[in-house]
Amino acid sequence: MSDLALTNIGTLVTGDIDRPLADADTIVVRDGKIHSIGSSVDGDIERVIDVAGATVMPGLIDSHVHPVIGDFTPRQRTLDFLESYLHGGVTTMISAGEPHTPGRPTDPAGVKALAILAARSFAKFRPGGAKVIGGAVLLEEGLIEADFAEMAAAGVRIVGEIGISGVKDPEQAEPMVRWAQSHGMKVVMHTGGASIPGSGVIGADYVLAVRPDVAAHVNGGPTALRSSEVERILDESEAMIEVVHNGNARAVGDVVRLAAERDALGRVIVGTDSPAGTGVVPLGILRTMGWMSALGGMAPELAVACATGNTAKLHGLDRGVIAEGKEADLIIADAPLGSEAGDALGALAIADTPAVFAAVVDGEVRFVKSRNTPPPVRNIQVPWVQAGGSH
Repeated sequence: MSDLALTNIGTLVTGDIDRPLADADTIVVRDGKIHSIGSSVDGDIERVIDVAGATVMPGLIDSHVHPVIGDFTPRQRTLDFLESYLHGGVTTMISAGEPHTPGRPTDPAGVKALAILAARSFAKFRPGGAKVIGGAVLLEEGLIEADFAEMAAAGVRIVGEIGISGVKDPEQAEPMVRWAQSHGMKVVMHTGGASIPGSGVIGADYVLAVRPDVAAHVNGGPTALRSSEVERILDESEAMIEVVHNGNARAVGDVVRLAAERDALGRVIVGTDSPAGTGVVPLGILRTMGWMSALGGMAPELAVACATGNTAKLHGLDRGVIAEGKEADLIIADAPLGSEAGDALGALAIADTPAVFAAVVDGEVRFVKSRNTPPPVRNIQVPWVQAGGSH
């Protein structure tokens, strides 16, 4: 990997909820990781991007996608949708299950096979350079603790949305959740109204009984929980609470305010819950961060942290925060042309979708000038990459 430097950064957003902004204007990347953060370039570096005063932040992490195998969604019959998300600034996507797989198996052997296949496939396949953590097992009757041990050893890291597969009763789900967590898996639970045929309505009582790691789409997937239910999850559990694009936009603001009142913004993560009835949403994370700021009164740099560092911390990822030694997954963003905002954070504050100029994954520029966002206000140049292309 070649070295890379980003200079003349206007605003550096760290992704750290406790320290969301850094007083620095230069990032140096070596061997795919962040080498230094400061005000000068250390050494002779051939590849230098003059950011021209734009904003640099961690690559966004979508905490809730439903891939299948490869870059295709049978739910929306769309090709290359994961690569398209990269053009929305998303450098990592995390599966909440593969329920849209045609003929999805529901027996223990088939459930394990699908989860292991998806996990191992996406460990090697990077659409457009984006990282996908696939293979979230969906709970079905007949699974035993040895199955979770086998899946964990094979690379399965997540239990997909409880409530959209065969196991729906809390008494049946609870021991499976304990087995999964004991083998290092993170557990996601559907909350709110029914999302697809076969799913159910799940509220705070179920969450408190089962104790997952994530209460998914509390603002609706697509129907939101009542505010009183979200309050109970925040007050009576340690679960992360997730807001998503495939939900109620007004409820995003309510959830953010409830978390802020409890000094619990470190428990908020952001996903799209897609592909779903709302379709493929490459700009879903950017738009949801805008709702968090404009409707929830949240400082936009904190919304960025919810969509990056918070999720990375939950899943033990070595990215999502701009700090020395972390994987160099970064985006260069700006105010979109025509916005009244002056920069990317200003755009989020008024719920304009920021312009994504470039995405960097493991220190490599994956594209210049997103095909999905408006162009940036600032004139940023990357001489060795053609617009829309990658290096």
